[in-house]
Amino acid sequence: MGEMAIGTFNQARSLYVHIPFCQHRCGYCNFTLIAGRDDLVDRYLDALESEVSRWSGSFELDTLFLGGGTPSHLRPHQLERLGQIIRGRFELSPELEYTAECNPNDLRTPVVEALCDMGVNRLSLGIQSFDDGKLEFLERTHDRGDAIGAIQLARQSFNDVSFDLIFACQDESETEWRTDLETALAQHPDHISVYELTFEKGTRFWNRLNRAELTRVDEDTRAALYLQAIDELASSGFEHYEISSFCRPGYRCRHNQVYWCGKPFLAAGPGASRFMDGVRETNHRSTTRYLQLIESGKSPVAESEVLDQRGLAKDLVAFGLRMLDGISVESFRRSTGQDLIDFLGPTGEMLCEQSLISFRRGTCQLTDRGVLLYDSIAMQIYRLD
Repeated sequence: MGEMAIGTFNQARSLYVHIPFCQHRCGYCNFTLIAGRDDLVDRYLDALESEVSRWSGSFELDTLFLGGGTPSHLRPHQLERLGQIIRGRFELSPELEYTAECNPNDLRTPVVEALCDMGVNRLSLGIQSFDDGKLEFLERTHDRGDAIGAIQLARQSFNDVSFDLIFACQDESETEWRTDLETALAQHPDHISVYELTFEKGTRFWNRLNRAELTRVDEDTRAALYLQAIDELASSGFEHYEISSFCRPGYRCRHNQVYWCGKPFLAAGPGASRFMDGVRETNHRSTTRYLQLIESGKSPVAESEVLDQRGLAKDLVAFGLRMLDGISVESFRRSTGQDLIDFLGPTGEMLCEQSLISFRRGTCQLTDRGVLLYDSIAMQIYRLD
């Protein structure tokens, strides 16, 4: 696992840029986005350029992630402008990992060419499923044919292609989920992220759940589907390196590892969160409010939190445990000046007794059972005195 430094941050070498535009909002989505307002894209690009120009210092980037929303929803000339803004403000490392999230129905040759011209070298495709009925349920705007066509087009220009898949949709069976996984593997991805369908407050799915129009898959079935993904992907040579993330050897997402290892990172755009020098800042989620603040010369930051040494240490443990490699006890000691076992105290003893975490070969790791109950473990870590 990477070195985790508290209070001795090196210059941030990772940048997340949030592109908030989408064709429409899917029923399960609670991300920061604005649908049907393409008229705001040029104003957004002006505001983004203004935001990053205000940051003091110079930055060389090792990882760069365009997320959304839907970055691929921008037109080719707007992507070109976005690339110019980034290159005008940041130095890009020769070893840069440059990821762009894309929807399958956006991926056309002009968009692919624009992304390549920007320097993007990794695509993350929001496939979610290859089953047309499941895609319709999820309110996606593409079908199986769009997904496979986008993958084939992406493969012509990119050597690193990742898929997102969703499991535990209403009434989904193990047979249906296995078919989805097998179809995904047949497309030869380099990386797959699997996410359980969740019902977030404020989404249409949340409201439909509360009106009994939707039902949640029971806990035992959700666990079985997740374990099925682990087995299917492992048997196909994929490394399970983070709770939701699987890859072919050598294709871990370096950008996401920055978050999980507690390293500093920059972020720009509506709703974007950055972490520098022990301070976590989050911009306003509303795209229109973000634009108004930037255009009036004000800060777009809506929330700011200064983490003390103990808060930073909790973050290191909670995020670090997401990595299947675990947390290096020695690295934790060098970073915090504390012994990890002493830091966890009785809570750590309890988690070990319940076979949720284990200490072996100088690391603290989730057990197989702990992987299934990670959310509960993280809550207990944040409750430490």
